[in-house]
Amino acid sequence: MGQIEFIDLKAQYAAIEGDVQKRMQAIFQSGRFILGPEVEEMEKLLAQYVGSKHGIAVASGTDALLIALMALGIGPGDEVITTPFTFIATVETIVLVGATPVLVDIDPVTYNLDANLLAAAITPRTRAIIPVSLYGQPAQMDEINGIAQQHKLAVIEDAAQSFGATYKGKQSCNLSTIGITSFFPSKPLGCYGDGGAAFTNDDTLATAMREIRVHGQSQRYVHSRIGVGGRMDTLQCAIILAKFPRFAWEVNQRHQLGARYIQLLSQIPGVTPPTILADCTSVFAQFTIRVANRASFVASLTEQGVPTAVHYPIPIHQQPAYTSLVKATTLPHAELAAAQVVSLPMYADMSWEIQDQIVAAVKKAIA
Repeated sequence: MGQIEFIDLKAQYAAIEGDVQKRMQAIFQSGRFILGPEVEEMEKLLAQYVGSKHGIAVASGTDALLIALMALGIGPGDEVITTPFTFIATVETIVLVGATPVLVDIDPVTYNLDANLLAAAITPRTRAIIPVSLYGQPAQMDEINGIAQQHKLAVIEDAAQSFGATYKGKQSCNLSTIGITSFFPSKPLGCYGDGGAAFTNDDTLATAMREIRVHGQSQRYVHSRIGVGGRMDTLQCAIILAKFPRFAWEVNQRHQLGARYIQLLSQIPGVTPPTILADCTSVFAQFTIRVANRASFVASLTEQGVPTAVHYPIPIHQQPAYTSLVKATTLPHAELAAAQVVSLPMYADMSWEIQDQIVAAVKKAIA
């Protein structure tokens, strides 16, 4: 077995090296490293792709969440409902604006926020819901949006892992009040550093987010609102522009690899592959399975040369800094998932031969 990468960004770069170098060189020659023309070019391209009216490039997926919450005016005394099974940034940004995160359990099949639990968690202080499209598959957005509309709540889709996925034929990031994503290098569409974006069809929110990302400026040195330094570097936007012509092919490859993984792993007792719902597609930002004895399983794969990762080993309500900051009831599905999930290598340039080697290693590890 040759060396297996968890995510092979080098293979991707080899395919786009010329375009990357050309775009980077143009910026070096222009000297416009902050809010150069590539930023607006990327914003328009990606907004058109997801089908939203506005795209706002920001410094990271975390900044996208923070800026979205600030644009909605959410702050002290407010509550925001979200999932306990996510990367910390989802809840971190709620705390940073002074609001209280309210955690409801996940659907054990999709790992996404269980819409059936939302209504019971809503109080007079609730201002927004943040569903996370975990592992690349959107949450059940019709049900979530329906409940939000009944209670006049905003919905922010945390699509940091699902750019390129669809829900009922609509692109992730254009399924709610605001959709945000991340361009962290390992994401399905990633840059070569930090980067992110927010998408909305609301003109007022778009203006607010554009101003917030540049310290609240409505014009140079006129600060009309509280803001942050949240701009995405021109160089990182250029990377996305160089990658984007290949993105449709990569999404298709992810679909094929994900379906093949599921088909092969479904035949191995003791392994639970992901379930993709009929009304969704996934970009498999992580290909995450469940096993009962994760420690020994991971040790066996490591010994066989197959890298793994755990997304995520500790749910939010058990994180040391957050135990006293969140409202949560019993969250058994999130806790069990945190103890059992393990992610296998997944990237668009993976060959079937490599995938077969990984599946063989999984079978041996389970035996």
